[in-house]
Amino acid sequence: MFELLHQKFSEKISITDEEFDFCKSLFISRRLRKKHFLLQEGNVCKYTAFVEKGLLRSYTVDDKGAEHILQFAFEGWWMADIYSFLTNQPSLFNIEALEDTELLLITKPSQDLLLEKFPKVEHYFHLLTQNNLIATQRRLMGSLSETAEEKYVKFMSIYPDCLKRVPSI
Repeated sequence: MFELLHQKFSEKISITDEEFDFCKSLFISRRLRKKHFLLQEGNVCKYTAFVEKGLLRSYTVDDKGAEHILQFAFEGWWMADIYSFLTNQPSLFNIEALEDTELLLITKPSQDLLLEKFPKVEHYFHLLTQNNLIATQRRLMGSLSETAEEKYVKFMSIYPDCLKRVPSI
C-alpha cells in the first residue's frame, strides 16, 4: 500500500523518501467492503480519502428518494465532503464503496500538520483543488447546456471502463 499515493505525489511534486515516510505515518489504511459507507448524510466528514484500489461514489438523496451522484473516485483519486471536512458541519452526502475498496485516510489535524511541515505537499493539494474546480465548472456548464445523451457520450469517452465497474444503481 502507498505505492499509488507516492506515484501521484511524484507526478506533481518532488518528494524525498524521508518526506514520504513522514506522510505515510499520518495516513490510516482502511478497507471498505462493497456497499459499505465511508460517510453517511448527517455525519461529519472526518477524513479525506485516497483510493488505492476500488471505487467510491458520492451521492445525495432528494426528498422524493431519488439518488443524485456527485462524483465517482477510481484508483488514484481523492474523495471527501470538503465543506463538512473543513467546517466540521454535518454532511449532505453519502460516500459508498461500489467495489471492495482500499483507502488511505487522513484527518484534518493530520492534513494540517502535513501541509505545515511540507509546503510542497500543500502545493500538491492546491493543484488538486484547481483541477477539481475546473472539472466542476465544466460539469456545471455541461449540465446546463447539454442533453442527457450528450452528457452520457462525453462521460463514456472520458471514462470508458466505467460501465464495467459501476453497477446499475
